[in-house]
Amino acid sequence: MTHLSAVPVSPAIVSAGETVLQTRDLTKIYGQRPAVDHLNLAVRRGEIFGFLGPNGAGKTTTIRMLLGLITHTDGEVTILGQDMAAHRAEVLPRVGALIESPALYPNLSGRGNLRAFADITGVPATRLNHVLELVGLADRQRDRVRAYSLGMKQRLGIAIALLNDPDLLVLDEPANGLDPAGIVEMREMLRGLAVQGKTIFISSHVLAEVQQLCTRVAIINLGKLVTEATIDTLVQGNGEFAVKVEQAEAALALIRQQPWGKTAYVGDDGLIYTPAPEQRGRNLAQFLVLAGFAPDALSMRQESLEDVFLRLTGAPEGGTH
Repeated sequence: MTHLSAVPVSPAIVSAGETVLQTRDLTKIYGQRPAVDHLNLAVRRGEIFGFLGPNGAGKTTTIRMLLGLITHTDGEVTILGQDMAAHRAEVLPRVGALIESPALYPNLSGRGNLRAFADITGVPATRLNHVLELVGLADRQRDRVRAYSLGMKQRLGIAIALLNDPDLLVLDEPANGLDPAGIVEMREMLRGLAVQGKTIFISSHVLAEVQQLCTRVAIINLGKLVTEATIDTLVQGNGEFAVKVEQAEAALALIRQQPWGKTAYVGDDGLIYTPAPEQRGRNLAQFLVLAGFAPDALSMRQESLEDVFLRLTGAPEGGTH
């Protein structure tokens, strides 16, 4: 895990509602291969922003460039209103990060690990109790870390990232090793931080959790931005409607004869999935009734984020590289 320096900090650099993290044409080229290709992102204060992509898409490379851990080939990164290349020392104390697996002292207790990082970076010891409570480790803080589960180590890594009370929290696979109850607790903790005005940038494989947690997501593939949108926008299903009707095949044949219905199809569940005249469900219902196919049910189609991800990238969610 990469922990950024945590030191006493000055008042917030940007005010509520402003852009906290922005990339402009961010590019990283290894040899002749662009790992990240002119990536443009904008993340606002108080957002929980999901960063998704299949294996090899360039997610970890992007995160490492955001934090100044590797240099970019071209473009720029702005965090909290300042250019990272020119003001890294001023910006990083306002950022907390958990990248890959936590790097911890196994023979120290959870509290001992926190104290070690706090002593190194100048965070007062009075902060320890708060972050231990925040990540649900208060009852196990005296146990040695070598006895911790993977999920507990992940919690401790996040506690260390929160020591400096950062404005921006960057998390790579924060749910790694957590059981379902731990994932729910993590979700509530991150939502609470966002309510306090903190900005959270998450890369995760757990798409169902991202759908519940994040306000917006960006999906990249082969280093390029595929889409950046709100969750609600992405899961609307391309404006299609799901229709339950008797004689589905006959109704489908009629729908496909219409200029607006040429892409209609019957799903494995027996429902017809189709666009609607003028993209209005009431027009579709009226058309079917007049044609003698009164629908038993008709609703706007909703996709899962996983469905959207597969459709846009053509690949299952994989590792972060």
